[in-house]
Amino acid sequence: MLPKFQSAYRSHHSTETAVAKVLSDILLALDKGDLACLALLDLSAASDTVDHEVLLQRLHITYGVNGVAHDWFRSYLIGRHQYVRVRASQSSPVLMRYGVPQRSVLSPILFLLYTADIAALVGSHGLHVHLYADDTHVYGSCSP
Repeated sequence: MLPKFQSAYRSHHSTETAVAKVLSDILLALDKGDLACLALLDLSAASDTVDHEVLLQRLHITYGVNGVAHDWFRSYLIGRHQYVRVRASQSSPVLMRYGVPQRSVLSPILFLLYTADIAALVGSHGLHVHLYADDTHVYGSCSP
């Protein structure tokens, strides 16, 4: 279900394998005399912007999550509140309209499933992409 070049949360796919793949591809292009370009995108706060309805649609359409399982994800995402507590003081609860629950085992996977189409979109423009958790490397090369 994950993009081919998604290196986080998978066995035998680490930060080192991500860097090695990207560096190798760029060095091969340069060895051929091509120009290469690399854009590094850090989406560290992006998990706070996940649109619940879009994620639920993606789970249903792209990944075939239906029925009770889909209802469970809906109840997991929709209607959550958050507040801040410092010692005896507590803020008023605020409805969380976006984002995946933090510090949950599901959060990283839901974020990856939400952003998985990035790889196909980048590839459709003739570029390469390598994803690692919330970091995205977009790169390509061309003749001078």
